[in-house]
Amino acid sequence: MKDFEVMLEKYADLVVKVGVNVQPGQVLMIHSPLETAELTRLIVGKAYEAGAKYVMVDWDDEAVTRIRYEKAPEDSFGYYPQWHADMLEGFAEEGGAILHIKVPDPELFRGIDSSKVSTAVKAAAVARKKYQNYTRNNKISWSLIKAPTRAWADKVFADLPAEKRVEAMWEAVFQMNRVGSEDPVAAWREHIVQLKQSQDRMNAKRYKSLHYRAPGTDLHVELPEGHLWRGGGGENGNGVYFVANMPTEEIYTMPRRTGVNGTVASTLPLNLNGRLVDGITVTFTNGKVTAYDAESGHEHLTSLLETDEGASYLGEVALVQHDSPISRMSRVFYNTGIDENASCHFALGSAYPVNIEGGVGLSSEELLAKGANVSLTHVDFMVGSAELDIDGELADGTIEPVFRKGNWVL
Repeated sequence: MKDFEVMLEKYADLVVKVGVNVQPGQVLMIHSPLETAELTRLIVGKAYEAGAKYVMVDWDDEAVTRIRYEKAPEDSFGYYPQWHADMLEGFAEEGGAILHIKVPDPELFRGIDSSKVSTAVKAAAVARKKYQNYTRNNKISWSLIKAPTRAWADKVFADLPAEKRVEAMWEAVFQMNRVGSEDPVAAWREHIVQLKQSQDRMNAKRYKSLHYRAPGTDLHVELPEGHLWRGGGGENGNGVYFVANMPTEEIYTMPRRTGVNGTVASTLPLNLNGRLVDGITVTFTNGKVTAYDAESGHEHLTSLLETDEGASYLGEVALVQHDSPISRMSRVFYNTGIDENASCHFALGSAYPVNIEGGVGLSSEELLAKGANVSLTHVDFMVGSAELDIDGELADGTIEPVFRKGNWVL
């Protein structure tokens, strides 16, 4: 790839200045796959240039993860080291920033008993519940970014010769993150302004419900009083602006926990912790999942819904127009952090407290009383397409179009 090193450095600079927005004197933690070492080292350097006091890299090797599920004792998957959860809590209490280079292999757990993975995921969520409150309430800066690995590139670009797949993935990652711009940081700041305009339009409307219609989908979603649409990024507890997902094309809010009725069909595959689930259909009655199916990965969907009571309710409603940069790539990336930004989507599980007035810092009981869902999990699934229509119901009962054929009408 021409000028690859230049592009990689611009990407690292963008991640540090816009994603986690590292501040002088701050500690940064990076979760990184071994395969993304070159990018990670550049990010470490950029973070120190930005004034970081200390940068810790937590390396990840999916081969080691796979070995655990193949070799570890059957009764060990409910274990998560409390000392690790305590370390994360201490890190958050000190106001550290955390960056995840999140690129799970879509086929990582092929042939592995689904219950092992679900048990381990739940054990981690339980142990890290206090830490997750810091991220879900935006008390600290956090960001999820993408970088190619061989397994991921082989899955996404299987139509290309093997030697060209990683390069093609890098080109895609740079494109969706606007790295090819003369000044990516300035391009992102303009992009955030545009997302905020969509956010502000929806907040001004104060819709009390949304009605989704598409092939296989006829769903009514009530929105709680005081709901807030968000988009682009947000401020942490110290007022520092950060972008939690790169790329991002969405604006999002929360549904009223018990106000979802009807059926919705997914439009893209879901990479659920290294397990693929496709062709999802879910029926809701008074907010709760009362029927569901999947053309593949049904058992993984079952495990998700059995995480806890809140896993069977929606926690997020997100709008992304079909005519968006990632959608125009016309490729499934098998990575929710990307695919959700090519499509309208919902999330099963916990709502974000920032999506309702006065929600930040409330207890689980207080959030439930406001109509927000509470859960150990939060998993997005994609429902947008060029055939999706969405209507909004105003406070006086007036119905007006919000989306037509997958794109904004507002």
